[in-house]
Amino acid sequence: MRIAQVAPLHEAVPPKLYGGTERVVSFLTEELTAMGHDVTLFASGDSVTSARLNACWPQALRLDPAIRDPIAPHMLMMELVARAADQFDILHFHMDYWPFTHFSRQATPMLTTMHGRLDLMELQPIFNAFPKVPIVSISDNQRTPLPQAHYVRTVLHGLPEKLLTPQPGPRDYFAFLGRICPEKGVDKAIRIARALNVPLKIAAKIDKVDADYFDREIAPMLGAGVELIGEINDRQKPAFLSGARALLMPIDWPEPFGLVMIEAMACGTPVVAFRRGSVPEVLEDGLTGLIVDDEHEAIAACARLPELNSTAIRRRFEERFTARRMAQDYLELYNQLIDGRVPPEKFL
Repeated sequence: MRIAQVAPLHEAVPPKLYGGTERVVSFLTEELTAMGHDVTLFASGDSVTSARLNACWPQALRLDPAIRDPIAPHMLMMELVARAADQFDILHFHMDYWPFTHFSRQATPMLTTMHGRLDLMELQPIFNAFPKVPIVSISDNQRTPLPQAHYVRTVLHGLPEKLLTPQPGPRDYFAFLGRICPEKGVDKAIRIARALNVPLKIAAKIDKVDADYFDREIAPMLGAGVELIGEINDRQKPAFLSGARALLMPIDWPEPFGLVMIEAMACGTPVVAFRRGSVPEVLEDGLTGLIVDDEHEAIAACARLPELNSTAIRRRFEERFTARRMAQDYLELYNQLIDGRVPPEKFL
């Protein structure tokens, strides 16, 4: 099958450090290529892939200080994809609503995976105007704010099976992984860890938009058992996650998926997460993690962590969240779209 994968230009594919969407695009692209498909990746020029790379901008926009208008490179990308569209059997976009106008009016079958939150008021008229564009959600919960969208399947994310594996050694701290911002709840993670007298290691990026929040709310909480490590890459994650008693995920927003949960599971590490967004779809309470409603419940629930078995957690990762399973799900959907068959409204 001739497949186009179209990624955002903000980060390379895969990203050098943080970047959930671009990492998932990389995992999917590499898996489809390994399965023998002819895949072209439209992405930044500093991307690394075994597929054919169509470099739509020299480097990732976040790493280019000269970029003042990030819309212009994405507009160019849309044109490059449009010029090549008839070379593919399927066009798979990871660009939110960017492709809706042109690509819903051309012959090559297309679909868009929505990777972000859909509870933004501005999205309502967009999806009202494009009721037939095939949309993939990354959790069923993600669909809630936009029930009018034409969802053709939910495809849960997956990781390469051997990318992150359990490492030997003691598990003697709590971990926080991701991004420092109000909705991710790092302040709550700090309070939970301190209440239990367990060290907390924070491996997270700080975006410019969240710098004031970090300086005002989080920086004063550091020290006394709370260590900020900064951003880490995939090579560093196995040791970081395998050394943790649990990954703390006290989120305060409708998380569309939460890649960090399956990264922890891949390392045999349980996740203590708030019942928000996709959490109940990804975690199995009492098996791969503990699902709670607030800080007090999290503190109490951590007494159950010794009951969770790291080998069983890793096994569930292998059963549910590999990149091969994700690629197979997408291939089934690609074939349905190419054949003109309308998939069921909810196909899991």
